[in-house]
Amino acid sequence: MDCVWTVKSFADLTSSELYQILQLRIDVFMLEQNCLYPECDNKDYSSSHLFGVCDEKIVAYARLVPAGVSYDDLSIGRVVVHKDYRKFGLGKVLMHQAIDYWDSIAPRQHIRISGQLYLQRFYEELGFERVSEMYLEDDIPHIEMLLKK
Repeated sequence: MDCVWTVKSFADLTSSELYQILQLRIDVFMLEQNCLYPECDNKDYSSSHLFGVCDEKIVAYARLVPAGVSYDDLSIGRVVVHKDYRKFGLGKVLMHQAIDYWDSIAPRQHIRISGQLYLQRFYEELGFERVSEMYLEDDIPHIEMLLKK
């Protein structure tokens, strides 16, 4: 599936892009996963926003969080693909886009993520290594993973 991939700062997002991003994040993380948590956590302001547009709508998204905001390392968070587009492998494409972005901005710097435990193998296939025990985040099992550069 061909998508157009874009990275923008928070200030450069259009109101339509921001609405679609928040709608996608809420639909998946809060409604589909039945998890109530503060989706707007103020990290969006200092992050870059990577999104894929297919069929004229945002269907994949990741938040690119600079070092010092979530972790001492660079981070990728809020990784999400619309449920109707998961069968096309967009999650892997999205993560490669995110890793490539950080490699272009900050080469040879580690990338740390907090991933849902059931996705451990997915992230390992991208080169991430598990670096923590399982912990609950919003009642969902998570682990920290690190991509060493």
